[in-house]
Amino acid sequence: MSVRPEPGSGAEGGSADAGTRAGERRPRKDAVRNRAALLAAADDLFARCEKPEDVTMSDVAAAAGVGKGTLFRAFGDRAALIRALYAARLEPLREAVAEGPPPLGPATPARERVPALLDAALCFKLDHRHLALALEGADSPYEAEHYEGWHALLSGMLATVDGIADSDFTAHALLATVRADLVEHLAGARGLGREELRARLGEFVGRLLDGG
Repeated sequence: MSVRPEPGSGAEGGSADAGTRAGERRPRKDAVRNRAALLAAADDLFARCEKPEDVTMSDVAAAAGVGKGTLFRAFGDRAALIRALYAARLEPLREAVAEGPPPLGPATPARERVPALLDAALCFKLDHRHLALALEGADSPYEAEHYEGWHALLSGMLATVDGIADSDFTAHALLATVRADLVEHLAGARGLGREELRARLGEFVGRLLDGG
């Protein structure tokens, strides 16, 4: 945000304005650094925790080396912190889907892109299991912005596939296969390995797209 010069300021006013600008840059830089430190601390805590609900705002602030008030000023509450961290981790995948090359990018035919998108979503959930669980615990996964985007994307592609009668419902059903709680159950409680989960999901999606 730019700072407006004082009305009627001359050379001296310009110097004062420059000083004001310089003075106002520092808090913004501090805020950026604090935000990055808080996100990194939260990321580390969620990666190492056994129960996402055990990670508190006090834990995050202490790990980042800032006061709890700084954390609340940066994010507002725990749910907002989790959403911000999830969005930051998801951004590379968003970019790959929006403008990347095949098989995730928009130029890929639906029959190839749908399995690739779901495989990427599964890998993301496996790589960020506890963070994804924390997000689903903080908000309804069906009301999250990222869910709406993925559903719209899948539904639109499925509508072009012969044999898919209800692309809207089918998109919901496919996204249910990569919910964080299911991924945690299969990878955690059931002990299924990463490649086995990817293979099973790929086979399931392939059968659905082939009408089987």
